[in-house]
Amino acid sequence: MDHVDFGKYLSQQRDLRGMSLEDVARETKIPPTLIAALEAGQVERLPSRIFVVNYIKAYAQVIGLSPEEAVLRYEEVDRSVPSPSPAQLEKERRKRAYVGLSVLLVALALGVYLFLVLSGKLPSLLAR
Repeated sequence: MDHVDFGKYLSQQRDLRGMSLEDVARETKIPPTLIAALEAGQVERLPSRIFVVNYIKAYAQVIGLSPEEAVLRYEEVDRSVPSPSPAQLEKERRKRAYVGLSVLLVALALGVYLFLVLSGKLPSLLAR
């Protein structure tokens, strides 16, 4: 079972009880877009895990499922998805740092250039 299967399970249980997605959203105060993402198994559109677990509890309670059982099913799915290794996380962090530093340096260079042009200490490249 993966996140998509878990989402199908939730939507099937909701359908069996004759409730719409909007009914669940209204009762739980969870935005319909998040419920749709949960039912579609679109993990990338969901907030952090602690929020998702609480959403599942509220969802299950509203449609008449056992919140504990629903959370256990989700945890089985969530554990089966491999988390990124520390090396992968570090590589991503460094990449973001290099991109941020590059953008900062380009902005700084542009700012210095504009300052020198506006102060008359450097001729504008566009004036030619």
